[in-house]
Amino acid sequence: MSENELGLFLRTRRESVTPADVGLPAGARRRTPGLRRSELATLAGVSVEYVTRLEQGRDRRPSPPVLSALADALRLAPGERIHLHRLTKASGGGFTCMGGATPNRVVRPTVRALLDRLEPTPAVLLNRLSELLAWTQGYERLAGPVGLLDGDPPNLARFVLTDDRARAAWPDWNLVADEQVAALKQGPFRADPHIAALVDELTVTAGASFTDRVETLPGLPRANGVTRLVHPEAGELRLDYETLDLAVDDDQRLLVHLPADGPTAAALDTLTGRRPGALRAVSG
Repeated sequence: MSENELGLFLRTRRESVTPADVGLPAGARRRTPGLRRSELATLAGVSVEYVTRLEQGRDRRPSPPVLSALADALRLAPGERIHLHRLTKASGGGFTCMGGATPNRVVRPTVRALLDRLEPTPAVLLNRLSELLAWTQGYERLAGPVGLLDGDPPNLARFVLTDDRARAAWPDWNLVADEQVAALKQGPFRADPHIAALVDELTVTAGASFTDRVETLPGLPRANGVTRLVHPEAGELRLDYETLDLAVDDDQRLLVHLPADGPTAAALDTLTGRRPGALRAVSG
């Protein structure tokens, strides 16, 4: 597995920026997706050799001004800039903002009350190990028949990456698997002994479908988007999802699903036994 998360992040972001994004001509016979190293170096005001050292992991502690210049050149969003800064802080080894803290499995009463208020919306609370801690009845009707709630405790990453039912449940399984690996890599990752233990487990149980993603994906899961889920009773559903992080001390996140279209809204109403229109489509 990659020990050079900073280099991986810089390379994947460089390859995702097109010359047109930064006002450069595309040119002919481009073999590299996105920007060339020389183009990034010019935009950031550093040498090509230095960009190469960073991407290869031979230099892992760039100065704040260089980080800022690279972030500007790569057109990084605020969340990506924070992630870049964290990667340089963690590069010294042994650093983790979580220390040896056990993943939080306690659900605060106000969070439980919030879940109650969200009914009949499918919503679930997870910790940094992707363990499912609490959920709405709407989520239970959505995820239970798929098999996601069978674990003790249920674990979203483990189910997606190791349970054959997950590939049948998500038509876009590869994208869903990408997001689960990115979520595990977010933050301290292997510097956290609890995540490291789960990583070791998934390395054995999921094999290359897990380890290949660890090698190639940065720890930046999408906070929102649309996913397709095939439900045994309701058929194929299109669901908008939104991830809401709780306070840092909670170390938990709330994942909320909403119907992305009219047929999905009607199907969820049927599943929850609610009147038509209880859940309105987000996208129309």
